[in-house]
Amino acid sequence: MKTVSGIPFFLAAALVAGLANAQDNYIAPRNMWGQPDLQGVWNFSSNVPMQRPDQYGEREFMTAEEVEELRARLASRDAASDQAVPQRDGGPGGYNDFWVESAGLTDRIRTSHVVYPLNGRFPETVEGTPVQFGGLGPDVPGQRPVRYTVGGIAKDGPEDRGLSERCIVGFNDGPPFMPSLYNNNVQIFQHKDTAVILTEMIHNARIVPLDGRPPLPEEIGQWSGDARGHYDGDTLVVVSTNFNGMTASLEPFGTSAEKVLTERFTRVDDFTVNYEWTLEDSATFTEKITAIVPMTKVAGQLYEYACHEGNYAIPSMLRAARMEEAGLL
Repeated sequence: MKTVSGIPFFLAAALVAGLANAQDNYIAPRNMWGQPDLQGVWNFSSNVPMQRPDQYGEREFMTAEEVEELRARLASRDAASDQAVPQRDGGPGGYNDFWVESAGLTDRIRTSHVVYPLNGRFPETVEGTPVQFGGLGPDVPGQRPVRYTVGGIAKDGPEDRGLSERCIVGFNDGPPFMPSLYNNNVQIFQHKDTAVILTEMIHNARIVPLDGRPPLPEEIGQWSGDARGHYDGDTLVVVSTNFNGMTASLEPFGTSAEKVLTERFTRVDDFTVNYEWTLEDSATFTEKITAIVPMTKVAGQLYEYACHEGNYAIPSMLRAARMEEAGLL
């Protein structure tokens, strides 16, 4: 008989199914205004790919056996690792692996975070959609504005650098939230007429009115969009429009100028919030995209993320580039 960590496979599968049923029957606690209580710090780390590998087809969840195999493979890789991110020619590389947090904190593991389209993959992009890639290696030639977060296109001015290097948008604070290397934490505050979604990365706080006020005029664009929220049963629904077009629509694709993002925060048990987002952008993608990223309760608090790359690293980088041009380096 196949076993998972000593548990018969059929029993392990039943435990996963039991967890799903318990979440389906869960009634979220209420705060003093009768709203579903979502307050606290939540972690959205994950080692699940955003897009689904072809081997899973349209299946959303791994089996208990596949989960065990995945964890064994990750443990083996970590044991063999020298715990350092490989260095790259032409650049210093990235952080030591000590800082990386990518393990999801749940036993019900998805095959991908994208659940629509049903194959778990991003849909085709619209013809002519701009695509910008960045990275920790050499600069990637391109044109301003730089819409990706990491790396840059040149060193002529700060506008040539990625958004996280400029301390404008963190590489995992979205919106929408997408698990990344570290600082995958968000804190939710609730009031009668307002919710606040505070991300650890770049300490960006989105203030979400819940009082039914109209959105901002179309000509007023913002980095994180203009959010309006309401409650749908146990779910906080946040719809954001008016993105400024200076960020990508999603990952390297498109611009955010016509992006509409709907986020749904649903507490499914005492320690889990299902974070579901749907991106609609007919200027970038031929279909909408929906993803689910589980968030796990953290018994702690957020501390200020003081982003100083824009204060120190960029002036030093630009100064070094001028010295190099003058033949002094």
